[in-house]
Amino acid sequence: MDQRTSVRRTACAAGLALLLLTASTACTGGVEGTPGAAGLRDPYFPKLGNGGYDVTHYDLALDVDPAAHRLRGTATITARATQDLSSFNLDLAGLTVQSATVEGRPAAVNRAGRELTLRPDAEVESRLRKGRTFRTVVRYSGSPQTLTDPDESEEGWLRTADGSVALGEPTGSMAWFPGNNHPSDKASYDITVTVPKGLTAVSNGELTSRSASGTTTTYHWHIAEPMASYLATVAIGRFDTKTSTTPDGIEVFTAADPAVAADSAGILDRVPEIVEWEAERFGPYPFSATGAIVGRPGDAEYALETQSRPFFPGPPDAGLLVHEMAHQWFGDSVTPESWRDMWLNEGFATYAEWLWEEDQEGNPVQKRFDAAFDDDENWAFPPADPPTAADISQAPVYEGGAMVIHRIRQAVDDDKRFFALVRGWTKAYRHGNASTADFTAYVEKTTGQDLTELWNTWLYGGSRPDSKD
Repeated sequence: MDQRTSVRRTACAAGLALLLLTASTACTGGVEGTPGAAGLRDPYFPKLGNGGYDVTHYDLALDVDPAAHRLRGTATITARATQDLSSFNLDLAGLTVQSATVEGRPAAVNRAGRELTLRPDAEVESRLRKGRTFRTVVRYSGSPQTLTDPDESEEGWLRTADGSVALGEPTGSMAWFPGNNHPSDKASYDITVTVPKGLTAVSNGELTSRSASGTTTTYHWHIAEPMASYLATVAIGRFDTKTSTTPDGIEVFTAADPAVAADSAGILDRVPEIVEWEAERFGPYPFSATGAIVGRPGDAEYALETQSRPFFPGPPDAGLLVHEMAHQWFGDSVTPESWRDMWLNEGFATYAEWLWEEDQEGNPVQKRFDAAFDDDENWAFPPADPPTAADISQAPVYEGGAMVIHRIRQAVDDDKRFFALVRGWTKAYRHGNASTADFTAYVEKTTGQDLTELWNTWLYGGSRPDSKD
């Protein structure tokens, strides 16, 4: 081949490539999509969550047979693309995917561990442009898993004496539905659960319908306000339930296992009182429903602030109920941007316990602060910088975080202004996400004070200061 022939052929090949590229981009509106990220690089769980889209609504239809430990589910996920997408990921652990569609057309599904990659066909890909809303339907089934956290606690789908309970902090929701499993992506939910007759399925939000058909009963729960996936729950079993309303018209739904119902009745009757007490201090209750789920001791190793309806493994005392209800403001409504911001949840909820003890039992907050200061466990690491994922639920995040809140209160030096600051915080980030940087900037702007020394000493300091002052 001489040089002129080579040049002519190269030119023809380039022209053909340009023609094909032009045709391809013409079919897709002139823009080629790229894959959404498989993970949001959370400081402690880098593979958790997914990039390229924002979920606005989950519609979960579950058929559960607790005796056989089987779940069959259909997840309809409505999302908005935040980039031009060629494919995207969902988090799902263990369960088998039967099929998936995007915008009504079959999508290819690839799986690598807990990551599902969905690749829509060419016709649908042309519609997955930044800012566009799209709908994904995933059908799946299997035996849902119990997952083990870095701190060795169990979450995900937990089996109970007569059913099961789903608890998701920090990663467990992927055990029972596919989704964008990171606190930064909140959505509204419809959760419909079909269970064998005689069992009850309790979830978040409001019970909109209950219907029996043959040997099964179906419960439909609706959560209008945005919810992070780790706060979603389903508790299945035999429950004594009670429905009422608070003086402000908020629906109260409580459910207690019959084995502990009598011992739970008194504390559950205090839910409206505690909601009202916390609303005075933290601002209006952020959801249309409230309540609690009380299982048997041993159903789980911990209580959890599942949105609008915290779960307790056995009857809680007043302090624990106050703590989990305070999370409805701190964690559920104002949700951490990443798991590094966990102290914002637990510090405020722990401080709520201190406030309650002062109001109800006459135990001064300062006394609780002093005890926390003297406890060596609370100084193992800074509240805002746990060293590993196993540490995000340890003492410095809870009591260390509460000490930070008390030091802010002391810096403000005026209770009226302090509680106005707290109510302003829950209002400013209501139903949203917030980081530690958002909080410190908000406090300094609101107080007009430079609190660098407070943050460096109490929030980020690596050791106990010489003085409590």
